[in-house]
Amino acid sequence: MRVLLTGASGFLGRRLSLYLCEQKRFELTSAVRFEAVKAHGRKVAVAGIDAATDWFDALAGQHVVIHAAARAHVMKDKVADPLVEYRKVNVDGTLNLARQAAEAGVKRFIFISSIKVNGEQTPLGKPFTAADTPAPEDSYGISKWEAEQGLQELAAESGMEVVIIRPPLVYGPEVKGNFASMIRLLEYGLPLPLGAIHNRRSLVALDNLVDLIMTCIDHPAAANQVFLAGDGQDLSTTELLRAVAKARGKALCLVPVPAVLLMLGATVLGKRAVAQRLLGSLQVDITKACNVLGWQPPVSVEEGLRRCFPK
Repeated sequence: MRVLLTGASGFLGRRLSLYLCEQKRFELTSAVRFEAVKAHGRKVAVAGIDAATDWFDALAGQHVVIHAAARAHVMKDKVADPLVEYRKVNVDGTLNLARQAAEAGVKRFIFISSIKVNGEQTPLGKPFTAADTPAPEDSYGISKWEAEQGLQELAAESGMEVVIIRPPLVYGPEVKGNFASMIRLLEYGLPLPLGAIHNRRSLVALDNLVDLIMTCIDHPAAANQVFLAGDGQDLSTTELLRAVAKARGKALCLVPVPAVLLMLGATVLGKRAVAQRLLGSLQVDITKACNVLGWQPPVSVEEGLRRCFPK
């Protein structure tokens, strides 16, 4: 089976492309930004992804497209209108690729979306499900939701199967973003006022997300479905910090400051959004993926965290 993977040199793409190449039944084509970029399988250089990108050569003979490339969530975006920039890649670029894929006879298009399509927070004990009405709040989430809608319309028109996967925060070796920032805090060894946080957050280990994507490549029941990804084990911020410190082999000093005081202080300092991510809950229900696909996350949270720090 021939598979085209976009974003093959990214955090997810590097791991996924390795798994694909290890499975002899797949013939991988990796789309990368520059020819000099290291990638598994046959490489195709794509300078940029937007409404004008020509995918003709890359799509020739492909059976499945896994679209992992995107304009990633930018915490401190300095462009005048972030939504416009997100739409260029995440909406226009995605739908341009999908249309050309359908015309080329691709059977299935797997889109790596984001849990941000569902929203930013959940009430404690009430996780997001795949059946929830989307409620994206930021430009990144809105762009992913718009892309999902366009893909579903295209699937209905063309007959090409579309599979949508919405992961929460993904962690693994060489992780970046918020998770990397947390690791850096632990490295400093300073006392952290996060010893009494009783929220619940869902994460997904990189290898669990890869395994779910691999399952969706040719599982008959995955066609035209939306799945939420996750480890199936939620942690509080306090529990997560302790688990990361244990995996890293670092001493940890957590001071039990009440969450309400932390939120008040963060609001005064203009850091309310940061505090919401640390103190609020975001839970994901992966029951649909488990029931429809017969899938179970193969890696525990403890093992996933251990793999963040290979020796």
